[in-house]
Formats: sequence, structure tokens, C-alpha cells
Amino acid sequence: MKKKILAGALAIITALSLAACDGSGSSAEKHDYVVGVASDQQKEIWEYVGDQVKKEGITIDVKLFSGYTEENPALVDGSLDLNSFQHVAYLNNFNKENNADLVPIGYTLISPFGLYSDKIKDYNDLKDGDTVAIPNDVTNGGRALQLLDAIGVIKLKSDAPDSPTTKDIDSYVKKITIKELQADQIAAALPDVTAATINTNYVTDQLHTTPKDSAIYIDTDHIDKVNDIYKNVMLFAKRTRTRLTSRRSSRPTRPMRWLN
Repeated sequence: MKKKILAGALAIITALSLAACDGSGSSAEKHDYVVGVASDQQKEIWEYVGDQVKKEGITIDVKLFSGYTEENPALVDGSLDLNSFQHVAYLNNFNKENNADLVPIGYTLISPFGLYSDKIKDYNDLKDGDTVAIPNDVTNGGRALQLLDAIGVIKLKSDAPDSPTTKDIDSYVKKITIKELQADQIAAALPDVTAATINTNYVTDQLHTTPKDSAIYIDTDHIDKVNDIYKNVMLFAKRTRTRLTSRRSSRPTRPMRWLN
């Protein structure tokens, strides 16, 4: 994780440095950025970035949100300059539902998404009658269903979309009950279900553990089964993105893939 944090931070520093420099590479003026994140871990990363870019005349104020619903509206209304918390699927759904045009400047990482349980030690032990909790939003819920399909608990329809819903389940290989809950409430509900798919930021912040230490299945350990739409991205507000691109060379801009 240390290597991932360093690699991502260095790439972010590079992008921000471009905004603070003129075409010759010299520091042009001081820039302040408000960055929205959704976990203590992301906050730690951005605070590290802030320490590194002070010499470039850049000040970073990190704002920690408790969930996923406020960061993008804050980017749209201008109270944030950047955010870094979501994957492509979530972004696409936000743009569709809110008639927005937020565009990522680059990928950061693919956050692991795991299956957790206080009752079983192996996902193969799931049986008929068990209850599995998944997020109730279409993007994270879709990833949860793809995880359950990958471990042979359900079978999705052959024409299921990138972010499937329970309506896209073709059959239940194991006759489980799927309980859809708000993503930030699933960790607290873990004792009440057989197993649950939980976003990693809630695993670290609420369960105080890591996927590697506690999950009985991690989808990124089987990366070929994880759709590209679950890559996490960083977004700039429109005015910030304009500032960045206007200070770059005449080369066409494209998203920077700083972590695989």
C-alpha cells in the first residue's frame, strides 16, 4: 500500500505542479485547492501530497466527507476544486442522473472490493438460506453482483449491463437472500447477515481492518473478472481543469493512468 500511495501521490503532484507553473516550468503564482475525499486513508494520501507541493506554491485543503453523495455536487457548485473517491461506474451514473458533464483527468487505482463474514471462513461455505448484504446503489451494487457471480453464488444474464441489478440475475446457484443496504451501513450490519460486500473505505474506517486481513474474497485478486469501469478516478472542477490544460504544452491532453 505504501508503494501505491507514493506512486499515486507523485502523479498527483505532477498534475498540480503543471497548474502552478508557466510554460517554462517556473512557478507562476500560488494556487490553493480544496480536495474532497471519502475516507481517512484518502485524507492521509492527500495530506501527504499537500506536504510535498508546498514548495511549488500549492496549498491543499483536504475535506473529508462521510459518504459518497456530496462530493460531486460540491465539484459542480465550485466548493471543491478536485475530488478523488469514485470509480468510473459511479461517475457515469452521477452524470446520467444529474445531467452533469464531470470528466476524469486520470485513473488512480482499482480499490479492492471484498466479501466479509463473521460467520463463515470461506465463501464456498455459503449455502441455501443464507443472507448476503450488498450496496443498494446501482454502481457498487452491480460490482457486488459481479463478485457473487464470480464465486458461483449467482449467475448473471449473458446480456447483463456493466452495472447489473438484481433484475439481471439469471439464476441463484445457491438460494441466498440478497439484502440491499446503503453502502455506509453495511459494515454495521455485518453481524446480522451471513456475509456482506463492503467498500474498502468503510472496511478501514468502520471495521478498522483491511481486505487482505479480513475478506474471504477480494475481487481485485482476480483482476480479469473486474470491469474497467471500477477503476477509481480523480476529477477536477471545470475551472481547475481549464487552469491545468491552459498551462500545458500544445500536446493533446488525455487522462493520465498513474496506477494500474
